[in-house]
Amino acid sequence: MKPLVLGLPAPMVTLTPHSKSLLQHRRFSPAFCSSLSSEPIEIKDSKLEYKTGILDDFFLNSFRNKLVKEVGWDSEKPGYDGLIELAKALMMNSRSNSQTKDAAVRILKSLFPPFLLELYKILIAPIDGGKVAAMMVARVTVFTCQWLMGVCKVNSVDLPDGTSCNSGVFVERCKYLEESKCVGVCINTCKLPTQSFFKDYMGVPLVMEPNFTDYSCQFKFGVSPPLPENDDTLKQPCLDVCAIANKRRDIQKNVDAMKCPKA
Repeated sequence: MKPLVLGLPAPMVTLTPHSKSLLQHRRFSPAFCSSLSSEPIEIKDSKLEYKTGILDDFFLNSFRNKLVKEVGWDSEKPGYDGLIELAKALMMNSRSNSQTKDAAVRILKSLFPPFLLELYKILIAPIDGGKVAAMMVARVTVFTCQWLMGVCKVNSVDLPDGTSCNSGVFVERCKYLEESKCVGVCINTCKLPTQSFFKDYMGVPLVMEPNFTDYSCQFKFGVSPPLPENDDTLKQPCLDVCAIANKRRDIQKNVDAMKCPKA
């Protein structure tokens, strides 16, 4: 969005020698304003944080209610903390990673009207080799998911055909990963099911590249994920702060905890 430029006549000002001296030594910084901000954020401790609104609360409650149906019980913790507890329960209660992934895909699918997904896959996904659909879902992701992931923005990514496209989403510091503190939760309740959902139900390939060092994440819509054996994310060790891994180490001292047991 372009900044607004206000054309106002300059007032007549008489400068004294003292005021001239002040102006010569004063530093000025440009200020810009826009008529509307679609990403309400605030600066706190040199880090951008997303400020949630009423619509975000609706998204959180809808997502949490779907988690409750899959898990079979609700957390006593309010808001986002309760959602994270339910996500961990979804993973720990499943018999396998595949079962966790399938449950998460069901949750994502249930958030959309069935006909909308079918129409998108049939009518939108084939346009211009899939680029239009990829760019659209990137923008919708930024608009609807910052309450879950934190501040993010659309960026350009390289596509398999050698071109680049504004179909990426860069998450500055993923709140979901930071709060769960678990590689397994990230991979099995977010990365793998989200990739499968967009490809299978919306016809849009997607690879997600979480960074477990700085908690950032790069979405690349229009790019297929690598084979599991070539995906370094799936070989990621447990985080030192992971409560699940620490409990596992205490119970089984001889267990190799280098690779996340749920990754």
